[in-house]
Amino acid sequence: MGRAHGSAPPGPADAPGLHHLLSELAGAFGDFGTIVPLILAAAVVCNLPLAPILIFFGAWFVLTGLIYRLPIPVEPMKAVAAVAIAGSLGGGEIAAAGLVLGVIFLLISSEEWMNGISRFIPESVLRGIQLALALLLLRTAAGFLAGDAVTFAFAVAVILAGLVIAAKARVPDLSALAVIAIGLAMGIYLHGIPGLQLAGIPPLVIPTWADLSSALADMVVPQAILTVTNAILATSLLTRDLFRSEVPPARLSRTIGVMNLVSVPFGGFPMCHGAGGLAGQYRFGARTGLASIFAGIIFLSIGLFWASREVLTLIPAGIFGALLFYTSLELGRYSLKRESWFVAVVMGVIALASSMTVAFAAGLALAYGMAWWMGKARSSIHNGPS
Repeated sequence: MGRAHGSAPPGPADAPGLHHLLSELAGAFGDFGTIVPLILAAAVVCNLPLAPILIFFGAWFVLTGLIYRLPIPVEPMKAVAAVAIAGSLGGGEIAAAGLVLGVIFLLISSEEWMNGISRFIPESVLRGIQLALALLLLRTAAGFLAGDAVTFAFAVAVILAGLVIAAKARVPDLSALAVIAIGLAMGIYLHGIPGLQLAGIPPLVIPTWADLSSALADMVVPQAILTVTNAILATSLLTRDLFRSEVPPARLSRTIGVMNLVSVPFGGFPMCHGAGGLAGQYRFGARTGLASIFAGIIFLSIGLFWASREVLTLIPAGIFGALLFYTSLELGRYSLKRESWFVAVVMGVIALASSMTVAFAAGLALAYGMAWWMGKARSSIHNGPS
């Protein structure tokens, strides 16, 4: 699979002023429906300090915006988060997983390694990862709908109205910004303004050998597969779909490695990029790295001055569900390409029924099996009677 190293699209200076700023600000919220619930759940269940998690997310959002000049998201590592939350794991085990994964992705971040991995994984399997993630996000959105149906329906209506207004009046789609603002207003009305809470010195987290053993068995392998496929290869592929300028997988692997090795020992949660986050930010208006910088400033501000669980729970769950709903649609529509829809659909169904790891293995087997069968059929036709 070829990889183009094109330059990034024009930056903020080339964009049309206020409209551009508002569009990028709206897009900055496009991945909050994925990030905030995972961060909050991990902090509460695993008893992790919230301030360093938010501060490092903010710092790396700003840095990726400056480095890539595209709305490349920074997300919690989902497999690590899922296992940690399900098992109520401690900070040592989570840090061990993040450090090991940081080393792995820094080591494989050379062009030779990533080009070899890219050639091994067919594009149809990457499209399948995109669809599988879209369906998983849709299922998560349905969970928010069940818990807060009225707010969910209202937020969906606001987003639909934003779509129509943006199309008719040719103005930026500010629906994500609008629903977040409405959600905050609702939370403040119901619960009041949360008090100021200044961040302290981040704790040093040193994993033990027992933490390392537990992390390797339960978190590192499934997260490594998910990160290679979704956070690196599928994200790189989606940058080509959206911007016609592909971010090389090796660069994405390198930033994932560095940000985990730098952040995790000081209380940061294991982080990666993600095709779903990119789709969400793009869907709500992000076109440059300015959206990531805005998102980073928001996380830094909360982490430095309002790092309490009450702040993140101000916004009703239905708001996040609506954002996830439209993110899943945006991601899913890029996955159903004519040459790969069958593999993608099979992988999506398996991911819903089992896991992303099983779906990835099944997709590889199916893609290579179909290629072998088609090659054999062509050979049979070519060598048949004239």
